[in-house]
Amino acid sequence: MSLFWVVIRQLAEIEEQMATSKKVITREEWEKRLNDVKIRKEDMNKLVMNFLVTEGYVEATEKFRMESGTEPDIDLATITDRMAVKKAVQCGNVEDAIEKVNDLNPEILDTNPQLFFHLQQQRLIELIRNGKVEEALEFAQEELAPRGEENQSFLGELERTVSLLAFEDVSNCPVGELLDVSQRLKTASEVNAAILTSQSHEKDPKLPSLLKMLIWAQNQLDERAVYPRINDISKATLEDPAV
Repeated sequence: MSLFWVVIRQLAEIEEQMATSKKVITREEWEKRLNDVKIRKEDMNKLVMNFLVTEGYVEATEKFRMESGTEPDIDLATITDRMAVKKAVQCGNVEDAIEKVNDLNPEILDTNPQLFFHLQQQRLIELIRNGKVEEALEFAQEELAPRGEENQSFLGELERTVSLLAFEDVSNCPVGELLDVSQRLKTASEVNAAILTSQSHEKDPKLPSLLKMLIWAQNQLDERAVYPRINDISKATLEDPAV
């Protein structure tokens, strides 16, 4: 992963030196530039720890802490609690998730009306998924409709969700994606981010942002130079340019 950091820095430096015509950079020259940049192992370990903590890999976090000596910036017990909430949403147990969030910190939902609405919306989706039509209608009217009256965007989301009831075959429903697992994952991620924010921790891991920066930097440099680039992020290997 140190290669990501190196390439980002080198791309920025080389871009400043490029003329209007494209310059050809050989693998030997490019690798020499990479090797000239030193990345501290401590910084790399912190990057890995940040990813493990933010994504909630408790066992991996503990193992990495012991192996690298890198301390997480958050109590590992809170990761377990956070993952319990996330798992509850992913399994469709939204009421349980709400209770767990309130046990962690009741202010999370009290101060985030959009998150609370999305959790209630997910409860409605689960009722519809389980064929509890009357209960779903009652829940929508009593719990979600008042919030929709206060917020126009909430009202639009509520109408989309309730429209699921109009279709016997949800595969032909224009909003059928609400019943996909991806909708649960979306809601779970939103809850996860809110909990992290309440704990004064970044809601997103740093590594994906660095990868986006790498892709952007390479795209910028492509306009000015031909060089060994990373085409497959999953492999992170340099590929020779086609000259």
